[in-house]
Amino acid sequence: KSAAGAAAESDIRSEVSSGINAEYGYYITNNLRMLISKLLSRSLIRCHSTAAAAVAYNSNNVPVHQTKLFINNEFVEAVSGKRLEVINPATGETICDVAEADKADVDIAVAAARSAFAYGSPWRTMNASERGRLMNKWADAIERDIHYIAALETLDNGKPFSDSLNVDIPLVINTLRYYAGWADKIHGKTIPSDGSTFVYTRHEPVGVVGGITPWNFPLAMFAWKIAPILACGNTCIIKVAEQTPLTALYVARLAKEVGFPEGVINVLSGYGPTAGGAIAHHMDIEKVGFTGSTEVGKLIQEASAKSNLKRVTLELGGKSPNIVFDDCDLEQALAASHMGVFFNVGQCCCAGTRLYVQESIYDKFVEKMVEKAQKERVLGDPYDPATNHGPQIDGTQLNKILDLVDSGVKQGASLQTGGAQFGDKGYFMQPTVFADVQDHMDISTQEIFGPVMQISSFKDTDEIIERANNTNYGLAAAVFTKNVDRMYHISSALKAGTVWGNCYNVLVPQSPFGGFKESGFGRDLGEYALNHYTEVKCVTMAVPQKNS
Repeated sequence: KSAAGAAAESDIRSEVSSGINAEYGYYITNNLRMLISKLLSRSLIRCHSTAAAAVAYNSNNVPVHQTKLFINNEFVEAVSGKRLEVINPATGETICDVAEADKADVDIAVAAARSAFAYGSPWRTMNASERGRLMNKWADAIERDIHYIAALETLDNGKPFSDSLNVDIPLVINTLRYYAGWADKIHGKTIPSDGSTFVYTRHEPVGVVGGITPWNFPLAMFAWKIAPILACGNTCIIKVAEQTPLTALYVARLAKEVGFPEGVINVLSGYGPTAGGAIAHHMDIEKVGFTGSTEVGKLIQEASAKSNLKRVTLELGGKSPNIVFDDCDLEQALAASHMGVFFNVGQCCCAGTRLYVQESIYDKFVEKMVEKAQKERVLGDPYDPATNHGPQIDGTQLNKILDLVDSGVKQGASLQTGGAQFGDKGYFMQPTVFADVQDHMDISTQEIFGPVMQISSFKDTDEIIERANNTNYGLAAAVFTKNVDRMYHISSALKAGTVWGNCYNVLVPQSPFGGFKESGFGRDLGEYALNHYTEVKCVTMAVPQKNS
C-alpha cells in the first residue's frame, strides 16, 4: 500500500459494500468501477507482482515474453517460419509478431498430445487428485502474475485494464480452481444387473482434444475450454485467436513451470482456415470445442462429419432478447441492461441487444438509457483508470458495426446517440442507442458484436414471447419483473440456453452456459461441461454367484 492508499483505507472499505451491492453478475457497474478507479489512482493496484518494483502499466511498457508456439512443453517457431502481426486495437499499431501455425504444426502438436495420452504415460497414471493439484498450482501462478497478465490482455485486446484485472483474469483463476475440484470426483457406477454378472461403468477421458477460442475474452475463453479438458484427464491443442494470442502463450509457460507433463498442453497461434481447419479435420483428435461465429461453427461440424466423426461442442452467435416489464425495478433494469450491451464494448455473444420495453414505461426508459450511455461510458486509453469503454478488436469489426448502424438509419430506426467512430486512432466506436426499432430491421436480426443497443416496445406477455423467440439464435435472454409467476412462465417459454431474471451477464464457473438453435450445442462451465470430455465405458464380468 502507498501512504495515500493507507490513509484512504477506511473510506474505501465502506465503499466496497455499496459497490458490490450495485453489481449485476460479475460485471463491474458504476459504483464498483469508481471504487476501482480510486484504488488505481491511489496506487493500491499498480504493480506487476513478479517485478522488483511497482509498475504503472501503459501501452508502451508491457513486455511480451512469448511469441512462439508452445508444443510439448517447449516454445518453437512454426515449421514454415511464418509469423503474423499482433495489433494494439487502442492505437492500430503493431505490438509484435508471433509464430503462425498451420497444418504441419498441428500435426506435431497432436503427436505430442497423443504421446502424453498414451496408456501408461505419466499423465494417464497420475492420480486424479494430483491433476487437480496441478490445476490449482497453475491458478496460483496466474494469480501471482495477475497484474502483468491483465496488462498484457489489455494491450492485446484493448479492454480497460480495470476489466482485465477485476473481471477477466479472476474468472480464469476461478474456472481453473472450480474444475480442479472436480478432478477426483468424476466416476462411474456399479449397476445391479440381471444375471450372474458384476457390472460397472468408467468415465474415461476421450483422449486428444482440440480447442478453438475467440478474441473477445481471450484468456477467459481459453480457461473455459482447457479447465474441463484437464480435469477429465485429456490432453489438448488449443488454437487461440490470431488477434489475441499473447496471454495464452504466457500462461502456457506457467503451466510448464508448475509441472504439467510434456505434451499435455499445447498452445498454437494461427489463422482459422489453416490451423483451426487442421484441428477440425484431424483424424487423431477425438473432440473439438469451439467458441465463435455460427458460420464457422457449421464448417467445424462439417469437418467432423468428413473426418473421424469427432465430438463437437459449439458456443456460437446470439441475438439475445432482454425483456423489461413495467413492474420492474426501473433503476435495476436500466443498470443491468446498460451493461448487458455495453460491457466489453458489445463484443459479447450473449449481449442483450434486442431490448424490449413495455409500452407504459417505454419513453421514460429510452430517455434514461440514452442519458446513461452519454454520461457513463468513458472512452479513451484502456490503461486510464477512468476509461470503461475500450476499442473494438480491429478495423474489420469496426467497419461491420458502422455498416449495420447505417442500415438501421436507412431502414427507419431512430438513432438516439452515437453511431460513429470515436477518435482518430485505434478502433473506437461511440456507444450507440437506437429507439423505435422494428423486428425486421437488420440491426434487430443480425449479430452486431458492438456497442449498439436496439430498443423496441411491446404490449403484453403473449406478444413478447413470440417476438423474443422469433430468431435463429438461442444463446441467452433476460426478463425484468417483480412478478414471480410471470418470471417463471416466460423463462420456461423462452428458447434460450440461459435466462437471467432481474440481472444480466451473470457468468460464473459453477453455472452452465451454451445455446439453443443456431447458437450451438453443448455447454461450457459447470458440471455439465464435464460430460463432453469423458466416454462412458460399461464393464460386465461373469461371476459364479451374485448376492445382494
